[in-house]
Amino acid sequence: MTSYVGVLVSDPWLQNQFTQVELRNLKSKFVSTKTRSGRVTVKDLPRVLANLKDFNFTFVENEIKTILDESYPNSHEEVEFETFLRAFLSVQSRGGGGLKDSTSFLKTSTTTFHHRINESEKASYISHINNYLREDPLWNSYIPINPASDALFDIVKDGVLLCKLINVAVPGTIDERAINMKKELNPWERTENILLCLNSAKAIGCTVVNIGSQDIAEGTPHLVLGLIFQIIKIQLLSGLNLKKTPELVELVEENQDVEELVGLAPEKLLLKWMNFHLKKAGYEKQVTNFSSDIKDGEAYAYLLNALVPEHSTHVALETKDPSKRAKKVLEQAEKLDCKRYISPEDIVEGSTNLNLAFVAQLFQHRNGLSEESSKTPVSFTEMITEDEETSQEERCFRLWINSLGAATYIDNIFEDVRNGWVLLEVLDKVSPGSVNWNDANKPPIKMLFKKVENCNQVIKIGKELRLSLVNIAGNDIVQGNKKLILAFLWQLMRYTMLQILKNLKSHWQGKEITETDILNWANRRVKKMGRTTQAMSFKDKNLSSGIFFLELLSAVEPRVVDWGLVTKGETAEEEKKMNATYIISVARKLGCSIFLLPEDITEVDQKMMLILAASIMNWSLQQQSDTESCVSDDVSSLTEEISSLSTDDGSSDAQNDEDIK
Repeated sequence: MTSYVGVLVSDPWLQNQFTQVELRNLKSKFVSTKTRSGRVTVKDLPRVLANLKDFNFTFVENEIKTILDESYPNSHEEVEFETFLRAFLSVQSRGGGGLKDSTSFLKTSTTTFHHRINESEKASYISHINNYLREDPLWNSYIPINPASDALFDIVKDGVLLCKLINVAVPGTIDERAINMKKELNPWERTENILLCLNSAKAIGCTVVNIGSQDIAEGTPHLVLGLIFQIIKIQLLSGLNLKKTPELVELVEENQDVEELVGLAPEKLLLKWMNFHLKKAGYEKQVTNFSSDIKDGEAYAYLLNALVPEHSTHVALETKDPSKRAKKVLEQAEKLDCKRYISPEDIVEGSTNLNLAFVAQLFQHRNGLSEESSKTPVSFTEMITEDEETSQEERCFRLWINSLGAATYIDNIFEDVRNGWVLLEVLDKVSPGSVNWNDANKPPIKMLFKKVENCNQVIKIGKELRLSLVNIAGNDIVQGNKKLILAFLWQLMRYTMLQILKNLKSHWQGKEITETDILNWANRRVKKMGRTTQAMSFKDKNLSSGIFFLELLSAVEPRVVDWGLVTKGETAEEEKKMNATYIISVARKLGCSIFLLPEDITEVDQKMMLILAASIMNWSLQQQSDTESCVSDDVSSLTEEISSLSTDDGSSDAQNDEDIK
């Protein structure tokens, strides 16, 4: 039997940041450099990285050197391949092109070098945690956490607090039955909690590209605080959309289409809301950020006078000293119980994160918008009442794209992909080297034909990847055709998963993986465990109970499912949903990065069923590939399994592949 020929690195987290295609390309570049020079040093990195296609149009050599100097000050130090990979990720994390994603600070290099901690931010995040978890009996001995100490960084090490915080931000994301909450956890149980936390964080929209399980286990301060802020931010901005707060339609200006408001990122919508009230209050400037534009406190004074007329005062406006004005502003905000996140110093210093949190808290407590505005027009009501299936798919693909670590963070699939640039970034992640960046037009793009050029290249690459794109043209993407955009993204997501599986098993047999192979693999694993449940296809309505996937998870890791927590799921919808929620959390706990909702399982969404099964298969094969101690027993068993895929009777699934495409 042929041994494994893929590129392996010792750090599992680092391994998971790249596909095998990317690892092979980077290893080839590293080896060729080492062959020419005899060794690779820190001094060589800027030149080598600058020549990679990933950075051709993002950085020049001197810029890369500046980035790496922060973490690798010794230019003569010899570099091994894993350090080369970490340097690559460090540079990649800086390629955001502006501050569209206010959480881009999180994408920093995972190194052992010192990162300055903002004590004010730490105190604010701890205040948030103390406030929202104080009623949880689990935290009686920990809450309140002392902001003056480093206790927070010890408490997060087992992953439990972060899991709880995610559920505060987006209730129901994590099934708490899946969290290991014993007083004394072994290393495996702690790792499971951390994986559950990180995969769930991705599933609610956090960017965790450069955060590994080891970073949380070690309580790395700057990474822990970065993740906590993202979770808090998602909670605070959760109401900033037209579905949850239809009164926001009042912000639509006379010459503006409602659809433009729908496509705005939450942070931009918050700024628009703020400027709406400032204009009404007579403030003549435009606030464009949560830092320099509000450092003098004047905008806040006008905003609070508009939002809280019963406590209106001109004292803050008449105060000339910015620090004193900021103090008066917060005295007024305290009457709305909106002082938790910020201090006068934070306002004057222009702390972006804390100012954003403060304004979001003001919006939550009193948005100052008229409820009457949400009742008109009829077209608006129709617009925000989207088809539920379309909404769920958009969410899944948006979160998946953001999890890839592309430079551009997206908030709305249908708006953000229309210039083609994001899709080119995604394609370059999925199939490195496939994009001709010389022919690509970088945002901002004003000319329509340049957007079409980008989207035409997207379709061209898609066809080269053998996606079925007969009825999709570049102009369909530019025009925001939702059905065709979702069809393209589904095929791209499916292609990515099948490629990962193909790379995992390519050293055993050169056969392409199909949906039928995945189904047969899942049925075989469940059957080998002694269970009789079988799935006829990925649209088999019996999958709605969740039992089959729980048996599959138990088959790949026997101890991971607590059968005492499982319901029969045969009739009651509530029982089915409980099982579905448990399945998702258990899969993430193992290490599966999935973005489906419980409804996708209970309603048997054929596409999501495939992705769930493929993710579990990927995890299982990866474990069997990486566990050297099991080579003699498991590989022979796995070879037999894979060989049998082509001989299994797939008659009941013959149409399955075509149905899902």
